[in-house]
Amino acid sequence: MTHSIEKNGLAELPQVVPGDPLIGTEQSDERRGSAPVVAASFFAMFCLVGIALWGLPFYYDFMVQQFGWTRAQVTSGNALGKLLIGPLFGFLAGWIVDRFGPRRLMIAGVLMGGIAVAGLGTITTLSGLYLFYSLNALAFVCGGPLPAQVLISRWFVRARGKAMGIAYLGIGVGGAAVPWISNILVKQFGWQIALRVLGALIVVIALPFALIVKEAPRNATLRIRGTSTDVRRALKTLPFALLILGSMCSIAAVSGTQQNLKLFLSLDRHYTQSGAAQVISLVLAFSILGRILMGWLADHFSKKLVMLLIYLLVGTAIPFLFLGPRPMVVASAALFGIGLGGDYMIIPLVAAEIFGVEILGRLMGILLAAGGVAEAVSPWLIGRLRDTNGSYVNGCFVLIGLALLGAAAALALPKGQSPA
Repeated sequence: MTHSIEKNGLAELPQVVPGDPLIGTEQSDERRGSAPVVAASFFAMFCLVGIALWGLPFYYDFMVQQFGWTRAQVTSGNALGKLLIGPLFGFLAGWIVDRFGPRRLMIAGVLMGGIAVAGLGTITTLSGLYLFYSLNALAFVCGGPLPAQVLISRWFVRARGKAMGIAYLGIGVGGAAVPWISNILVKQFGWQIALRVLGALIVVIALPFALIVKEAPRNATLRIRGTSTDVRRALKTLPFALLILGSMCSIAAVSGTQQNLKLFLSLDRHYTQSGAAQVISLVLAFSILGRILMGWLADHFSKKLVMLLIYLLVGTAIPFLFLGPRPMVVASAALFGIGLGGDYMIIPLVAAEIFGVEILGRLMGILLAAGGVAEAVSPWLIGRLRDTNGSYVNGCFVLIGLALLGAAAALALPKGQSPA
């Protein structure tokens, strides 16, 4: 049965407690629906984050060389798209997910993502860059982490961290594979045709799984629908403010690093295209390990402490990526990848633990919108600092500071219940 409890400053939010006679039903539904749910979430992450987010910076140096754009300009497409789309559509997407379920939104997001990436292969002007990056940002909101997080949180109870970790492997697998795929396609057809092929692959790979997945049954976790009052109450709490601050700072550190890494390696350190692809692929390959490890830790230990560990790993790796000698780049790329792997995944787990799953869609819509702003501004700021100062040194220290501020916010979060 459900109970209203006082927890972390949130009074009377519906919770499901151990001993509920419907828990057995939840576990049965969890087992029956696990494969399609995890598969759909995995391939949505693979395409809309691994390819359409982490894969696109591979093409930035081609744009700089062909069109004469600055680093700030090529990273501004992502910035403008996220700043326009995140605040406007983040909460709306969360409301749609809570009201109608995540499946339909995921289907729309996959289609828009394919069009956006393919469209970037046709651009010749900055206006085209901004148009298709805005569509890409909308695809991310509609078909990426938000519907996948809510889908998994509704289907899974006891193994939520493990399921989220497996789904988030899609980002690592997609992100690790796309530099190699892109390198081959670019050599054969040029960078613009390569982007069009990637856009088609997004639809071919992810759409079938989004079409066959089912919404979660209305079991015990969904018997009491969260209300707008519950959302407003959650927004006024200190834990939610800390969660926004911590997630924004860490996402800014991760995105600012990842979006500028290819530019740094190729144009500043003079890596070959294959050499740069190896480092970027290594980051995303180790993010796979990070997702498995952090998902397991989140099921067995305090999610707050897991979040703290993730943010500290990111902050530790950044200076060695930008300031260390070449031999240190490989080790720091691996360490950064482990932190990156857990970074986005831990946020919905902590939010669900503190606030419950009833209003998770709307809360994650706000958190993802805030994260989108951080993800947009940070790469542009770091690129701008490089254009102004002639090196990434100042930008590196900004990224370290952001990671440490995120860790401080995570440390100040209330301690959640340890998994049984």
